[in-house]
Amino acid sequence: MMKLARLALAALLLAPAAASAQQDTIVIRAGTILDGKGGVLRDTAIVVQGSKIVRIDPKAVGTVTYDLKTVTVMPGWIDTHAHIASHFDRATGRLHSNQSPPETIEEQTMYLVENAYNILMSGFTTVQSPGSEIDKYLRAWTAENRVPGPRILTSLRSVTENTGTPAQIREFVRKAVADGADFVKIFATKSIREGGAQTMTDAQIQAACGEAKALGRRTLVHAQGPEGAKASVLAGCTSIEHGNRLTDEVLDLMVKNGTYFDSNNHLLLHNYIDNKPHYLGIGNYNEEGFRYLEKGLPVGNDTFKRALKKKVKMVFGVDAMPGALGREYEELIYRVKDGGQDPMDAITTITSKSAESMGLGDTIGAIAPGMEADIIATAGNPVVDITSVRRTVFVMKGGKVYKNVMPSFTRGPGTVPSGKQ
Repeated sequence: MMKLARLALAALLLAPAAASAQQDTIVIRAGTILDGKGGVLRDTAIVVQGSKIVRIDPKAVGTVTYDLKTVTVMPGWIDTHAHIASHFDRATGRLHSNQSPPETIEEQTMYLVENAYNILMSGFTTVQSPGSEIDKYLRAWTAENRVPGPRILTSLRSVTENTGTPAQIREFVRKAVADGADFVKIFATKSIREGGAQTMTDAQIQAACGEAKALGRRTLVHAQGPEGAKASVLAGCTSIEHGNRLTDEVLDLMVKNGTYFDSNNHLLLHNYIDNKPHYLGIGNYNEEGFRYLEKGLPVGNDTFKRALKKKVKMVFGVDAMPGALGREYEELIYRVKDGGQDPMDAITTITSKSAESMGLGDTIGAIAPGMEADIIATAGNPVVDITSVRRTVFVMKGGKVYKNVMPSFTRGPGTVPSGKQ
């Protein structure tokens, strides 16, 4: 509880300080900038006013300066699939589920705020969270900078085979959108821990994706196996999540239809296996389920490699659960070292390509004039050493600085210690 209290106090102290300090023009001096679209800028400065980047100018001067010349600057990272409300219970250290003792709203809120804080501090300035009603409150509070956390998009709830007939599913989608859902999450197949077979009928999938599209909403489809994925691609769904054992036929179909692929098959599975005692015995987290997870690692990695080769539109999502929340960047390391992804391509995947998949390509995911000032920096260059993503030293979201552990911070002619912003 003391840790949560300290986080809450830090949020209260930091947010007003950031808000008051960011009224003037901010100049971020950088030696190396990865622009999020595959380009590299050298020895220049990013000029920020309010929440926006207004220009890139090597001769820029301003009243506030962050000197980031010795680190690597890039757009804030985007996780297109993270369960930000999920957590391990403090008392038991095990996954909170419907088998756990009930929690108060206050307890749920503290877990949510803690996750949001840790995710933002790790470098993720935008997160897409499928399926939790409480997400909408965090969405509002982080948008207003009342608590430190990433920009949130949420589906509020999910569509499954039990949601009803196609007509009932259409009504369900209409209700979710009316309640404020940013996108629609669909479970077209079983979990990987149960084999991943298709569970929703083609007609149900068509109803969910069709209604969402008619309402201007995207669809993220949990599809472990090729059958559910193929039905979803043919239904015009936006993104396939997981796709652990997709066939070449389905991958080719995804390329043809411009379907995004969110391969949640590296960190997710490793995290479950590494944290087995925290999950085992809860729902389908049984011994058979863990055998499926272990078998799924090489299969999912093979699918990932084939998808890269075919140039499927790849985005960055982790399906982050407790143990992975706040360290989603590890997925980048797995993708580069195990999956063979080019490091620069990995950086564009976690920035501009993910932004594009969310319909936010003209707002976030790149360092350029007119974009939101979501800017982070790592000690070391991840294009040279991908493990540099573990060392985030600077985080700005929407023009407000939430993390700065650089040696110095300069405001006008004076210098004050790091962290005093």
